[in-house]
Amino acid sequence: MSELRETRLEKARALAELGQGPYALRFDPSHRTAALQLDHADLAKGEERDLEVAVAGRVMTRRVMGKLAFFTLADETGPIQLYLEKATLDGAPAEGEGAAGAAATGSFAQITSLVDAGDLIGVRGTLRRTDRGELSVKVRSWSMLTKGLQPLPDKWHGLADVETRYRQRYLDLIVSPQTRETFRRRARMVSAMRRWLDERDFLEIETPVLQSVPGGADARPFETHHNALDLPLTLRIATELHLKRLVVGGFERVYELGRIFRNEGISTRHNPEFTSVEIYQAYADYIDMMDLTEQLIASACQQVCGSTTITYQGTEIDLTPPWRRATMHELVEQACGLDFHAFTSRDEAAAAMAAKGLEVPALADSVGRLLNEAFEQTVEADLIQPTFVTDYPVEISPLARSHRSKPGLVERFELFIVGRETANAFSELTDPVDQRQRLEAQQDRRAAGDLEAQGVDEDFLQALEVGMPPTGGLGIGIDRLVMLLTDSPSIRDVIAFPLLRPEVRPEGRPDV
Repeated sequence: MSELRETRLEKARALAELGQGPYALRFDPSHRTAALQLDHADLAKGEERDLEVAVAGRVMTRRVMGKLAFFTLADETGPIQLYLEKATLDGAPAEGEGAAGAAATGSFAQITSLVDAGDLIGVRGTLRRTDRGELSVKVRSWSMLTKGLQPLPDKWHGLADVETRYRQRYLDLIVSPQTRETFRRRARMVSAMRRWLDERDFLEIETPVLQSVPGGADARPFETHHNALDLPLTLRIATELHLKRLVVGGFERVYELGRIFRNEGISTRHNPEFTSVEIYQAYADYIDMMDLTEQLIASACQQVCGSTTITYQGTEIDLTPPWRRATMHELVEQACGLDFHAFTSRDEAAAAMAAKGLEVPALADSVGRLLNEAFEQTVEADLIQPTFVTDYPVEISPLARSHRSKPGLVERFELFIVGRETANAFSELTDPVDQRQRLEAQQDRRAAGDLEAQGVDEDFLQALEVGMPPTGGLGIGIDRLVMLLTDSPSIRDVIAFPLLRPEVRPEGRPDV
C-alpha cells in the first residue's frame, strides 16, 4: 500500500508540473450520468450525437488498448463510459485556446498514464454509442479534479471486509450502489414522514440532548459534565418528557425526529446512537395512535417502495392497513398455554413458567414482569406480519395511563414487524399523583441495582400538576423501519457511521 501511495504521489506531482491540478477548485458539469443514459437511450449503435456535455465523477475502471482507451466514470447517479481516442485528445487546441488551453486540456498519454481508478476527473465532449451498445462520452478534453492516493477495493467478501464496510463507509458508498440506494431510501422515508405529519398540523419542536434527569424510557444513559456550570449531565434517552411539557404548554400536536443515546449493547438491531420520531396528540388515546401508526408507516412505505407490500429477507410483508391487534395475555396463552390472568402471586407464575422450560429472571419480581418475560421468550420472534401488541402490565409501563377497564394493565401497545419492536405508544398518564408514585417506584428499583430504571424528574411532575390534556403518544424507531424498507439484515447497514469496537492495528495501536 505504501508503494502504491508513493506512485500516486509521483503522478500527482507530475500533474502539478503539467498544470493539471491535482486538486482543482471547481468544475461545472452540464449533465448527470443517469440523465444522459435516459435522455439518449434512442442513440443507435455506432452513431454519434453532436451535443456538448460536461460530466464529473470518479474513475471506477480503465482499459487502455493502444490508441483507444475506455474508462468508466461514476457520479452520484450512476456510471457512464468514457471513450478516449488519441487522435481527438492530441488534436490541435480549439480556436482561441492557444498553448495554455492545450496544456489544460491534457493529452491522451497523460490521461492514460497519470489517471488511476479512484481519481476524480471532469471531462467534456460529445456522445457516442459504441458498437457494443454502450453510451459513451467521446472525450475532447479532461481535467484532474482530485488525485486519489489510496486505491479502491476490488470487492467485498468475508467478515473482515464487512467490518471495513462499516469502518470506512466512504469506500462502501463508492463501490456499492446498493449502499447508496439504502441511504437514499432512508432520506426519502424521513422526508415522507415529516411531510405526512406537517400536513396534519403536527409541529416539530427540538428538545434538549443534554439533560439533568434522563427519563422517558428504561435505559442506561451516557454521562457527561458541563464544565462552566460544574453540572453533571446525561445524553437524552428519549424526547418524551420534554415533548409532554410542550403539550402542557398548549401545543396540541407536536413531534421530534432526532438522535437518541442509550448506553447499551450492540447487536444487529441495537446501536447506542439511533434515531426515533416521537409524536404527541392532545385529546387522543392509544387507539388513535394505532390508526396514526398504520397510516404514517403505510404512507412512507408507499412513497419509498412504491407499494405497501414488500419483501424482507425472503418473506413477503403486507403493510396495508388495518393490521392485526392482540393483547399480550392472548398472545402468550396461544404460544405457551399460560394464562397469566389466573396467577395470584409472583411465585405461582414463576413455577408455571419453569414447568414450561422458560427462564425466570430474578429481577422479574411480579406477575406483570413475568408476563413480559414469557412474551419475549415465546411470542416476539414469531410476530412477522405487522401486529399491535396491546394492554401491557403497569409494572413495565411507568408513563402510560392505567387501562380504563382492566386492572393491573395500562393502555399501551408495541408494534412488532419481522419479530422486532418497531413502535411503542400509550394513552399518556396525566395524573401527577399516580405519575409520582410510579417514578418513585422506578427510582427504588434503580437504587436496588436496576441501572435502566428511571428516576424522578421533579420539573416534569410540576408540569403535570399544571395540567396536561388527555394525550396519545407514539415513538417509532427510524432505523428499524429503514431496515424493513431496504431489506437490510443489520442496523449497521442503515446507519451511515455505526459505533464499532476500536480496531487494533498490527503494531498494537488502537484505531477507530
